[in-house]
Amino acid sequence: MPNVLLTQRCVRSCPYCFARKQMEDSIPDDMLTWENLIYITDLLETSGRSNISLLGGEPTLHPNFVDFVLYLINRNFNVNVFTSGIMSQKKLDDLKNAVQDIDPGRLSFLCNVNEPLKSPPDEVEKVKTFLENFSVYTSLGFNIYELDFNMKFLVHYINQYGLRKTIRLGLAHPIPGMQNQCIDINKFPEVVTRLFEFMPLFERFNLQIGFDCGFHLCKFTNEQLGILNKPLPAGVKFGCGPAVDIGPDMTVWSCFPLSSYQKKSIYDFDSFDDIVKFYEDFHSKVRIEVAGVYNECDGCRYRENHICDGGCLAHSLNNFKDEYAIRIKDVY
Repeated sequence: MPNVLLTQRCVRSCPYCFARKQMEDSIPDDMLTWENLIYITDLLETSGRSNISLLGGEPTLHPNFVDFVLYLINRNFNVNVFTSGIMSQKKLDDLKNAVQDIDPGRLSFLCNVNEPLKSPPDEVEKVKTFLENFSVYTSLGFNIYELDFNMKFLVHYINQYGLRKTIRLGLAHPIPGMQNQCIDINKFPEVVTRLFEFMPLFERFNLQIGFDCGFHLCKFTNEQLGILNKPLPAGVKFGCGPAVDIGPDMTVWSCFPLSSYQKKSIYDFDSFDDIVKFYEDFHSKVRIEVAGVYNECDGCRYRENHICDGGCLAHSLNNFKDEYAIRIKDVY
C-alpha cells in the first residue's frame, strides 16, 4: 500500500522516531498540494491500486486533511490514516462531522500510541479523546524501542473505547548515520520473551497481533509461532519489503529508515508498479551483499523461501556507513 506524506510536521518528538532523517532533510512547512494529490491519485488508479495510506509527520496537521480524505473516498479509494491522535478540538470536530457517514470498511485510522506514563499528560488526554470519537474506525499501533515495554494499556484502550481488536507491533529500527533509540539485534530474544508475557492477556480478550516489518522468525520458538499463527489464516509475516513513501515534494523512497538511499522523483516512473519494482530490486541488491542481520541468515531456508526476509535492511546498511567502499555503490 503506498504511503503518502501530507506534511513533514509532527506533534511529538519520539526518541525512536524512524522518520527523523527524512524530516530533518526536508522543509518543515512543506505540504502536499491538491495538484500533487490528484497526480498521485491518477497514478495509483491507472496502476490498479485502490488502497492508500496518509502519513506525516502528523497528517491531520495539513489544512486540507479532511477534504483530502473525502476526495480520496469519492475517488473510490480505501483510506488508512497513520496518526498520533493528537489534534486540536476544532480539527477533531471537523473530522468527526465529515466522516460520520463513511463506511468503516472504506476509512481506517491506525493510531500509534506511546506508553501513557512516558508521555506528556496533555497528549495522553488528546489521544483518549480521539479514540473515544473514532473508535469504530481505529486500531492501535505500538512501537517497541526499549526492553522494558509495557502493553497492558493497549488492552485497556481497546476495551474502554471499543476499538478494533487488532494491534500492530513495530520494531524501532536504526536510521543509518543517525542516533535514534532502537533495539539492538542481539537483544531481540529479550523482546520476544517480554512480548509473550502479554500474550495470555491478548488471548483472553481475543486480540490479534500483527507485525510490522523487521521481525525475525528464528528468534521465536515453534510453540510461540503456533500461538501467533493460531488466529491468523495467512500466518504471521516476517517481511522487509519496500513500503514506498511519497513525500509532499513528490520524491519517493523505499521506507523511512532508508529514506537517504535511492531517493527518486515520482516523475521518473510511468506507474506505481514501476516504483515498487525499482525498490524491490534495490532490496535484492543489498541482500546479495548481506543476507540478513545475522550471519545465519545466509543460507537460511526460511529466508530463501521468502518466509522471513532476514530483518530490517537498516541494521545492515548502518554497519556499512563507515566502511571502506568495497561493496556495490547502492549500499553507501
